[in-house]
Amino acid sequence: MIVFDASTLILLAKIDMLEVFISNFRGKLLIPEKIKEEVFIRRQEETPLLRKLIENKKILVLKAKDAKLMKRLIEDFHIDTGEAEAIALALQENASLIATDDRNAIRACKMLKVEFTTAIAILIRAYEKKLIARDETLIKLQKLESFARYSQSIIEDAGKQIKGGI
Repeated sequence: MIVFDASTLILLAKIDMLEVFISNFRGKLLIPEKIKEEVFIRRQEETPLLRKLIENKKILVLKAKDAKLMKRLIEDFHIDTGEAEAIALALQENASLIATDDRNAIRACKMLKVEFTTAIAILIRAYEKKLIARDETLIKLQKLESFARYSQSIIEDAGKQIKGGI
């Protein structure tokens, strides 16, 4: 089971990787109610895809119940309500992983010893599993670079991994 926050969900949708990921993931994919609201309020180009995946139960929407934990996460780590609910939901549901590209949410995961992944890590793993070709992976990495706030060193390291340099 993996819980997504808005940042990673949207990034994977923008680079046409979300459906690839979902079709090859052998577990439940969850998002908190707050993330669903965030995604639908923004009404960006990926909103129809996300709506379809939720309607078709490819992505399940649940509510995190521990309001005290969410409040502490927001205060202690300076994260938004959506990220706090995603972390709380991951803990509540004993999720094996949380997908987040939010720096403060990643810091919270590290402190709480919650396993996490990012959009760039999912892209690299898809390439390693031969779900997408190298040239397509590099194009998607370029798209990620333009959409996300990755440091140049992270983009360069990912490019080396994809090209076989690491």
